[in-house]
Amino acid sequence: MALDLEEFGVTPAGQDAVRPFAVEGLDVRGRAVTLGPVVDAILERHGYPEPVSRLLAEAIVLTSLLGTSLKFEGRFTLQTQTDGPVSMLVVDFVSPDAIRAYASFDEAKVDVLVEAGHARPEELLGRGHLAMTIDQGKHMQRYQGLVELDGISLEEVARRYFARSEQIPTEVRLAVGELFTRTDGSAPNHRWTAGGIMVQFLPEAPERMRQADLDPGDAPKGARPHEFDIDDAWVEARALVETVKDVELTDPEITVEQLLFRLFHERGVRLFDPQGISDKCRCSRDRVAGIMSNFSAEEVEQMKVDDKIVVKCEFCSAIYEFDAT
Repeated sequence: MALDLEEFGVTPAGQDAVRPFAVEGLDVRGRAVTLGPVVDAILERHGYPEPVSRLLAEAIVLTSLLGTSLKFEGRFTLQTQTDGPVSMLVVDFVSPDAIRAYASFDEAKVDVLVEAGHARPEELLGRGHLAMTIDQGKHMQRYQGLVELDGISLEEVARRYFARSEQIPTEVRLAVGELFTRTDGSAPNHRWTAGGIMVQFLPEAPERMRQADLDPGDAPKGARPHEFDIDDAWVEARALVETVKDVELTDPEITVEQLLFRLFHERGVRLFDPQGISDKCRCSRDRVAGIMSNFSAEEVEQMKVDDKIVVKCEFCSAIYEFDAT
């Protein structure tokens, strides 16, 4: 039986909007999102191989969940640098709603993994690190957190990041899907969709958040790490989120409100105003010209092609052409 949101006075957030929520009965807060036209526009614009597109879409979802949590006008950037076939992912979010993204990869190496059936996200990334950078403006200090990538998923990246940098128990689910539709018997239309949910345990009593100490790597042989009982409320919340299926995060017919009701209706879930996500790039002809003005005459000379300089934005694929003089 479908849930009638209007009966509860709730207007669905729809696609391309992050819905913050809280479950006071479990002392958790979180955010959920379903991305449609935004992620489809970004991925179709780039035309990456399917596994690369899926990986970048996961990064876009994770950045949407984290970036919209900024409580000030600023910029959140997620960036990977690794030795894998996908050597770099960059997702850039500028509050309140602008997001852009691109990937750098070795197509031949990606093809090898695909043929071998090993094109999972963690295998595409390889080993290296992921940086999450928060920029609050030119008059404020930037903050950056690093997570080692050693064959882990982006979901595990988020868990480790919050466990180590903020000591907040966190559970994350990310999913990417493809939709194919036929309208007139011709070739099917293709669309990308993606979604995610993140919950964090934030009780009023901070001692309830205590977790086992992270192994520093230099403990005496045989030493046992400190162990703490996991709070029952967090055990329940995490277990509920682990039941979320990919289709519940990627099917446009399933709203995030319906998903949250399924998960937390017994405890009661409070919804907050949704925050929209838009496909926006910050590049412009003036911005590109300003960057190029810092190049030396020799560097400009090396960039010339038939007395022209052509610059392509990696994020939005816009092309800017300048006279070399």
